[in-house]
Amino acid sequence: MASKMRIETAEVEGSSYQQGERTSNWYRVLLLMGPAFVAGAWRFGPGALTSAVQAGSQYGYHLLWVIVVSGVLMFFYNDMSVRIGLATGEQSLIDTIKEHLGQKIGVLAGVGVFFITLCFSVGNAVGSGIALQLLFGGSVSAWVLASTVTVGILIAMKNAYRALEKMLIALIAIMSLGFLGSAVLSDPNWVHVSLGFIPSIPSDAGYLLIALIGTNFSINSAFYSGYSIHERGLKPEQYKGLTIADTIPGNIATAVMTILVIIVSAAVFNVTGETVNNFTQLAKVLEPLSGKIGAMVFSIGFFAAAFSSMAANASAGGTLLCDSIGWGNKLSCSKVKIFVYGILIFGALVAIFNNGSPIKLIIVAQALTVLVAPFLGILLFILSSKKNIMGCLANKIIHKVFGSIGILVIVLLSLRLIVKLL
Repeated sequence: MASKMRIETAEVEGSSYQQGERTSNWYRVLLLMGPAFVAGAWRFGPGALTSAVQAGSQYGYHLLWVIVVSGVLMFFYNDMSVRIGLATGEQSLIDTIKEHLGQKIGVLAGVGVFFITLCFSVGNAVGSGIALQLLFGGSVSAWVLASTVTVGILIAMKNAYRALEKMLIALIAIMSLGFLGSAVLSDPNWVHVSLGFIPSIPSDAGYLLIALIGTNFSINSAFYSGYSIHERGLKPEQYKGLTIADTIPGNIATAVMTILVIIVSAAVFNVTGETVNNFTQLAKVLEPLSGKIGAMVFSIGFFAAAFSSMAANASAGGTLLCDSIGWGNKLSCSKVKIFVYGILIFGALVAIFNNGSPIKLIIVAQALTVLVAPFLGILLFILSSKKNIMGCLANKIIHKVFGSIGILVIVLLSLRLIVKLL
């Protein structure tokens, strides 16, 4: 009898141990969350939000399928950057480019991304200021300054990247809740929503279609994912867990938020017939349907999008420029921080003294993106295909297929946009 009890006790203890081990394993996997969410926070800023609202208010649910396609392509390029970061260890992405593809190419990549982030910093600053004004009143300029100082304090922290990562994950959670609440309050026709996932292209949607794909299939943000891996010191053996806990959910979260914003704006347009053209209308998009509560819910999501993009955008731009000239490649480096502050200050000053009108700089940023994105995409594709760099993490057939499709898409979009801008 005593022997039987000891056996049963051992079985219970063994079961508890296995359960605890499984819990511990899942906890370790969840700790890998971060890099894809940082990239997602960067690309889901005022520019992406504006194109999503315009897509919904002008074309209803017809362009929802574009977000799904963009999200799939985004995943593969995000994954390429992650695998490069894992395979190269302590060596940064720019340093890897310099070593294998040439010094000048590495410098061009870093400088190109820096100028894009410099231009987009203005829209992020203005978006943060307007969202806070709508929530709490006061001056847009004062809120722009407050947002900039807050990000500056975050960057000044000793372990700035980890603090940034945690904040961005929290802000994405807030965004998700805000836009999900907005979608529920807007009460769309879900049958019509489902039809939007069947591919169709409205005849006059050319420019907006380019903007929508460009902001959701963002090679710039994918490029920075390799730096996030570098910052975290992650190892090749963590690739599977990283994919499950971070790369997949991080990209899904960003795509779903964009889809929700399109649904909200389409539902509002169906009721009011008004097309959204600026940030203030954007933040008030739900007020005609659900009063002040709806506007407040959307404004919270809008602020989280602008503020998180402000932090991620400046961090990426400062890191890449500093790395391209050989002055450091981690957010903890004092020289990197100086460049990050430069981007933040530039965005705040232009936003304050330009009366909150970042349209011209956003156009410049889009033009730069057209030139830089295909270049960055080709670099990621080439590096991640080299077995002498990647080893067992080199591109498989599925990566090459979707990678090739991605390059074709961004090159065609770039050519089409260049023709439209000329």
